[in-house]
Amino acid sequence: MHPATPPSCSPPSRSKLPHGLRRLSPVFFFFLVFGWKMKCFSRYLPYLFRPPNTILSSSCYTEADIISTVEFNHTGELLATGDKGGRVVIFQREQESKNQPHRRGEYNVYSTFQSHEPEFDYLKSLEIEEKINKIRWLPQQNAAYFLLSTNDKTVKLWKVSERDKRPEGYNLKDEEGRLRDPSTITTLRVPVLRPMDLMVEATPRRVFANAHTYHINSISVNSDYETYMSADDLRINLWNFEITNQSFNIVDIKPANMEELTEVITAAEFHPHHCNTFVYSSSKGTIRLCDMRASALCDRHSKFFEEPEDPSNRSFFSEIISSISDVKFSHSGRYIMTRDYLTVKVWDLNMENRPIETYQVHDYLRSKLCSLYENDCIFDKFECVWNGSDSVIMTGSYNNFFRMFDRNTKRDVTLEASRENSKPRAILKPRKVCVGGKRRKDEISVDSLDFSKKILHTAWHPSENIIAVAATNNLYIFQDKVN
Repeated sequence: MHPATPPSCSPPSRSKLPHGLRRLSPVFFFFLVFGWKMKCFSRYLPYLFRPPNTILSSSCYTEADIISTVEFNHTGELLATGDKGGRVVIFQREQESKNQPHRRGEYNVYSTFQSHEPEFDYLKSLEIEEKINKIRWLPQQNAAYFLLSTNDKTVKLWKVSERDKRPEGYNLKDEEGRLRDPSTITTLRVPVLRPMDLMVEATPRRVFANAHTYHINSISVNSDYETYMSADDLRINLWNFEITNQSFNIVDIKPANMEELTEVITAAEFHPHHCNTFVYSSSKGTIRLCDMRASALCDRHSKFFEEPEDPSNRSFFSEIISSISDVKFSHSGRYIMTRDYLTVKVWDLNMENRPIETYQVHDYLRSKLCSLYENDCIFDKFECVWNGSDSVIMTGSYNNFFRMFDRNTKRDVTLEASRENSKPRAILKPRKVCVGGKRRKDEISVDSLDFSKKILHTAWHPSENIIAVAATNNLYIFQDKVN
C-alpha cells in the first residue's frame, strides 16, 4: 500500500485555487416548460456568488477547468465532478428546511481536492495527464464517503469525511503544535476534544497503479462491493479494494502482432446485481457479455450483441460512427444501453441480433460527417444515462444541446444548457434544428451549430428527477419544479 499523503481539506485557501476559481460567478434559477428548475455552477466553483447583473464571461477558462466526468452517489445526496486539471469537486444537496422548503434539492460545494497530478513515464518517454477520466462512488457504510477516481494510468480510492472537533492539551506539544522540552513538563494532562468549524477532509486510502499499459477508459464497482474492474484499450483488470499491488487480468484482446489489431475496448461495466457478469463494448460497435464463472480469463464471451449493417448505408465513416463510446446496464439489469456517434440503442439481454430500441440523437449531422472528420469532432465520446426507473434516456450533443427520450411514450425533447440564454425565472424552451428549407423563428440551422460547445458528460439522480449536465467548464443542475 502506498504511503498516505496529507489529507486535502476543503475549502482550500484562495491562493491554491485553480485558474479563475478566485473569481466570483452567478447562480441562475429558471423553469423549463415541462417543469424543470436549473442551477448553473461555473467550473470555477465559487464559495460566494455575485448578483446576476455582474455575469462573468464563461469563455474565461483554461483547458484544466473543463469538466471530464460527472457522477451522483448512490443516494443522490452528493454529486462529484472531475476535470482535466486532476481536481475533484463534490457538491452536497441542501437539507430540507421548514422555513425554506423550496431549497430542498439545491446543491452547493461540499469539498474540493486534487486527485491526480501530471506525471512522466521515463521508460516510455510518455507524459501522463492528470485529467480525471472517471469517478465511481462506493455505497456508504458509515459516516464517511468513499469514491474511486482514475486518470489514464492510476486509480485512487478516496475517503471523504467530516471533522468538527480537534484535540487539545497534549503533553509533548504546545497549542501551536511545537514540541515542548520534556524537562519543563511538570504535570500530566489528559487531552480533550474541543468543538471547531466543520472541515471536510479528502484522504487517499488506496492507490492502484502500474497495471495498465494503455489508457484507462472505464472503472466499475462490482455488486459485491469488494472488487472493481478497470478497463483500458486492450485489457480489463479485476481488483480487490484491499490489495493494491496485484490485479487479475480478465480480458485481453491484444494480438500477438499489433499490426493485426482490428478493434479496441471502449467501455466496460459490471452488472448491477450479478457480481459474476460484466459487459464491454468495442470500437467495432459490438458488445460482449462475459461470465467470470466460466473461466478466469474471459476470452470467450457468453453473449455477443451486434446489429447487422445495412449495405446501402455503408460509407467511409461507417466504422468510425459505429464505435460505441459508452455502455450502461439498466438499474433492473435487464437491458443494456449503448451510445455511438449518432444514436442511442437499447438491447435486451435475451436478444443478441439487434437492439429493441434505437433513438436518433442528431441524425441531421449525417451530411456533415466529412467536416466533422476534418475537425476531429467525429471522435468525440458522448455518454448516456438512465433515469431512476429506466423509463427515460438522456445523452448529449453539440451546441450545448442534450437530448431526452421517453421509452414509454416515444417522445423526445432537445434542450440547451447555456448561460447566454438563461435569465432568472426565464422559460427554457425545447430547441429544434432546421436541416434545410425555410427556417422558423424558433429553429436553429444545422450550419449554425457550434461544435466547440458539446455536452459529453451527464448524470441522473438515482431516484429523483434531478440531472447534472457538464458543458465545457460549467455544471448545470436541473430538477423538478418545486411549487
